[in-house]
Amino acid sequence: MKHLIIIATLLVTGIVQSQTNYEKGMQKAFEIWGSGNPTEATNLFERIANAETDNWLPPYYAAQVNIVSSFGEKDKDKLTAQLKKAQDFLNDATAISKDNPEIMVMQALLYTAWVAYDGANYGMTMSPKVVELYTKAKAIAPDNPRVVYSEAEWNIGGARFFGQDTTPFCKDLEKAKELFANFKPETPFHPNWGKERVDMLLQSCAK
Repeated sequence: MKHLIIIATLLVTGIVQSQTNYEKGMQKAFEIWGSGNPTEATNLFERIANAETDNWLPPYYAAQVNIVSSFGEKDKDKLTAQLKKAQDFLNDATAISKDNPEIMVMQALLYTAWVAYDGANYGMTMSPKVVELYTKAKAIAPDNPRVVYSEAEWNIGGARFFGQDTTPFCKDLEKAKELFANFKPETPFHPNWGKERVDMLLQSCAK
């Protein structure tokens, strides 16, 4: 579990000449993140969030940047600062869009980051929260590919940690792959990440 790696693959495509400051800003933030500048990307997402107070996407992505960056972080002070910042952004996103399965998945990933950092100290407290979030998200959006895949990856990590069979959860990854094939985000900026990660995990399942 400590070596769990989350790869966020963001597919922001089909955007031609942006028509609004929001679109320009979001596209720029993704470009900055993709070029390896998470801090600058977070700051831009935060500025967009301050301007778009009724839009959950900017704080969601600001949280995601910090969460993804925290996996593999060994410095507890840095990790704590990153995840606290991410939690604040998730709180803002949740206040705008309650019972949102995409936000629930991101919240579960935040708790997973703590478990990945130190399972002995955080597993007992964070694991039940992760399970609860995926259960709730799946009840709301059973065909959301990120919900299915993220829960499957969590279960695979747990099964491997305890020396259990991962086969049932690999089947969930197959389902997620099918869901990704038919998934269309509401807008070019809505969450559309995870497909490449599923393919990578399925390769591990085949070994």
